[in-house]
Amino acid sequence: MLPPEPLPSRRALRAGREGDGARPAQGPGGDTREAGDGRRDRTRDRERARAGTPILAGVRGRRGIIVAVVAVAVIAVGVGVGGMIGSLNAAAPADGRAVDAAAVAEVVPGATSLPVPAQTSAATAAVCDDPTVTTALAQGSDAEVLSAFGGAATFRSTVAGGGAPCVSLADPAREWVVVNKQRPLVPIDWEPDPVIAPADMQRTVDGRLRPAAADALTALVATAQAEGAGAIGLNSAFRSFSSQTRTYNGYVDSLGRDAADLQSARPGFSEHQTGLATDVAACDGGCGAIEDLGGTPQGAWVAANAWRFGFVVRYEDGYTPVTGYQAEPWHLRYIGPELAQVYHDGGYHTLEEFFGLPAAPDYAD
Repeated sequence: MLPPEPLPSRRALRAGREGDGARPAQGPGGDTREAGDGRRDRTRDRERARAGTPILAGVRGRRGIIVAVVAVAVIAVGVGVGGMIGSLNAAAPADGRAVDAAAVAEVVPGATSLPVPAQTSAATAAVCDDPTVTTALAQGSDAEVLSAFGGAATFRSTVAGGGAPCVSLADPAREWVVVNKQRPLVPIDWEPDPVIAPADMQRTVDGRLRPAAADALTALVATAQAEGAGAIGLNSAFRSFSSQTRTYNGYVDSLGRDAADLQSARPGFSEHQTGLATDVAACDGGCGAIEDLGGTPQGAWVAANAWRFGFVVRYEDGYTPVTGYQAEPWHLRYIGPELAQVYHDGGYHTLEEFFGLPAAPDYAD
């Protein structure tokens, strides 16, 4: 359906009444013309020319004014669509009706798709050339690097957005390292030093972690007990390349390679090798199997509160297409309290999503 014709202005109505007052006759194409109208137009044009009044050929009423103003706007260099529409609205008659942007697009094809200026890499260069950042990366702790970026949230968004190529997510010495089926440790047999045993908890193995992670796990276990969740114990922690080789081969022997890859990492691809990952179990009256944690009060408490101590549940239910592993509510990964809070507050579920990395459901081979 075509839009309704605009109402004629009062000036146009008055002009239509000039002459002998005869009723207008309907002309070709729906135009209304009075008898002798053409002769009067030509006479009036000659009089206006002699008086120095500009004549807009073919312009009649409101539509003529719009077309004329659009033509001027098109000629002007560097005038955007928004500015052009504003000019048309400003020049419109006093009846208050604004010019429709669609009408402008019909007069000026392609006017709504002006090129967008290209983005520059100045911000990226500024971050990685900032002496505070470069010094922190070269000499500082993880917390000092986050501070140099202006906080953990800014660090995460800058890294995830590709704005900090000077930050390596493959550096195993950093708490933000990401290890998955597409991202092995470099070197593949890397080991952290030192690793220590978390204190004051039950355990099924002599598990050890990097000091910050060990202290955080000690605090997590104590707080869970104090808040009524029950006892939590350590089931597994750091594993060397050779230890992970034995673990993985055991799964392959029992389940076959494909099933093993859903439940155990290949050596060199395991978070346990970083010294930042631990498996925990519910230990009321003795420690149960890690697979039972999800249905216990301890499991519910860990899922809701691990972030308070710098941990995230690394392999959540429903995210196998991203992580490549079945759900493991017992597998906690330490990323530090600042980043863990950003992870929690942002509603993230995988480190791949958190750092803007592609999904890693399978190994390259």
